[in-house]
Amino acid sequence: MERLGIKPGMRVADIGAGEGYYTVRLARRLGSSTAIYAQDVQGDYVKQLEARMVREGITGVRVVLGKPRDPVLPPASIDVAILSHMYHEIENPFEFLYRLRPAMSPNARIGIIDADRPTQDHGTPPALLRCELAAVGYRQVDFLQLAPAEGYLAIFVPPDDLPPLESIKPCRQ
Repeated sequence: MERLGIKPGMRVADIGAGEGYYTVRLARRLGSSTAIYAQDVQGDYVKQLEARMVREGITGVRVVLGKPRDPVLPPASIDVAILSHMYHEIENPFEFLYRLRPAMSPNARIGIIDADRPTQDHGTPPALLRCELAAVGYRQVDFLQLAPAEGYLAIFVPPDDLPPLESIKPCRQ
């Protein structure tokens, strides 16, 4: 959160929130006056997360049921998006990133945490991640190995304008 510059007043999306590991920490760090979107594509996780927010007395979190190719977030609603250990699960990363862009505010950032492994082994090699995000116009601005944990944090900024769909080309793994 420090590396992403997350502070009170920022609007943050925990994309692929699951059971809410980051959502809870964001809510405690930022307080109820900050808009936090906890998004997942699994209905069971969304229900569990809603129950957890009530059980732990956390307010200010909007739980969102997304779609595999669309995060379903309101336009210009987020300053920082966190995708933790879920990027490799995205069905079509190009379409997902394309549909995520309208939800990003000016000067927004995306922090992707993943393992440096092939996607079939539940990770994303950094070169593949860079290629896929660059194909949709995102630009990497920071990269950090998360030693001793297995993985990395890659930070990107979205494009001002999305490229034409026909210009987006698949990346090799």
